[in-house]
Amino acid sequence: MSSINLIDAFQEFKEAENIDRPTMMKVVEDVFKTLLRKKFGSDENFDVIVNAEKGDLEIMRRRTIVEDGQVNDPLAEVAYSDAVKIEPDFEVGEELFEPIDLYDFGRRAILAAKQTLASRISDLKKNSLAKKYSERIGEIISAEVYQVWKKEILLLDEEGNELILPKSEQIPQDYFKKGESIRAVVKKVDMRNNTPVIILSRTSPDFLAKLLEIEVPEIFDGLIVIKKIVRDPGERAKVAVESFDDRIDPVGACVGMKGSRIHGIVRELKNENIDVINWTNNTQLLIQRALTPAKITSMELDQDNKHANVYLKPDQVSLAIGRRGVNIKLASELTAYELDVYRDDEGVEEEFDIDLDEFSDEIETWVIDELKRIGCDTGRSVLNLTAAELERRTDLEKETIDEVRKVLQAEFQKE
Repeated sequence: MSSINLIDAFQEFKEAENIDRPTMMKVVEDVFKTLLRKKFGSDENFDVIVNAEKGDLEIMRRRTIVEDGQVNDPLAEVAYSDAVKIEPDFEVGEELFEPIDLYDFGRRAILAAKQTLASRISDLKKNSLAKKYSERIGEIISAEVYQVWKKEILLLDEEGNELILPKSEQIPQDYFKKGESIRAVVKKVDMRNNTPVIILSRTSPDFLAKLLEIEVPEIFDGLIVIKKIVRDPGERAKVAVESFDDRIDPVGACVGMKGSRIHGIVRELKNENIDVINWTNNTQLLIQRALTPAKITSMELDQDNKHANVYLKPDQVSLAIGRRGVNIKLASELTAYELDVYRDDEGVEEEFDIDLDEFSDEIETWVIDELKRIGCDTGRSVLNLTAAELERRTDLEKETIDEVRKVLQAEFQKE
C-alpha cells in the first residue's frame, strides 16, 4: 500500500499544542480531498486515512461491483470482470476498496498539497494564538526579554510565542536586558498582515489593579472592589477602593501591616507613589481624599460644570499640586472634576514650593530625613539656606549637599 510521509507537517501540529486532533485530521482530509477533486472531479468515493502518530497518509477508493456492461458511473462502480482480477472471491453488489498510489497525482501536485497543508497549519496556529491571548486581555503574564529595540521590546512566553512591549507601555524608569523575566498585563491583540501581535503594558491601570489583586486576598475574593485607578506611570498613582464588608478597612487591607502589601507593588512599579483612598459617592469628600497628602480647609463646588475651587493653607498648596502638578492632575482624573487650588490667606503672595518627599526618587530617604531634622521640609526651605550653613547644621557631606541643591534648583527652574 503506497503512502507519502508527512512527518514534518505533522510535527508542526504537535508543536502547536492548542490545535486538537480532530481539527488536525479535518485539515489534512480537506487538503487531500481537494487534490482528489482536481484529478477525478469528485471526492465522494474516496477515504483519506491519516496516521498522526507515524506521520503517514493513505487514500482508499470505494467502488461497488456491478455486472459487466452495467457501469454507469466509473468513479462509484467497477465491472465484475475487473474486480475479480484483484480478488477472485468478489461478488456482484460487494464494495471494492482499492488504495490510490499518491505518486500518481504527480510530484508537482504532491508538493502543492504539502505547501497548502503547511499554510493551513500556520493559519490555525495564528488563530489559536490570537484566540488564546484575546481571552487573556487584562491578565498579568511573565515573559522573557528576547530582544531590546529602541521603540519596543520583544519577549517570549513559556511556549515561545512572541509578545511586544512598546516603549509607550513601559514605565519611564524601566530598563531591561536580554534574558530578564518581566511582568506585564496583556493590553490588546492586533492583527498585522494576518498575523496576531500581542501588545503588553506596564503603564495601564489594569496592571496595577492585577498587582493589587495578587497581593491583597480581599480584592481577589471580592470583599474589596477597586472603583477607579489613575496613574502617572513611575511617578504617582491613586487607587479608590470600597469594601463590601463593614468589618474590613479597605485602605488598611490594601496597604498591609507597615506597608507590607503595597511595598512589593511599589518596587515593581519603579518606586511609583501609590495613594490608596476610600471611595465615596460624596463628591466633596472624594475630592478631599483624592488630594492626599494635602489637607483642605474649604471648598466651592460647581456640580453642573464639574468644577471645584479648593482652598488650603500655604504650606499645603505644594502638597496638593505635587511635583510637576502630578498630584492635582491625578486627583482631577479620579474625581472627574476640574480642580483649582487657592491659598487660604488671600492677598499674601507666596512663592511656589514643593514638599521634600516629592523628590524621594532622586534624593535618598535618609538625606531627606536629615534635612527635615533641621526644619527643612520643602524644596525652597533647603535652598533658602547656604551650602555652608547646611553643612554646619546637618551631618551631610559637602558633595551630598551640592547634589541635593542641584536637583532642587533644576526642578524650580522648570516650574
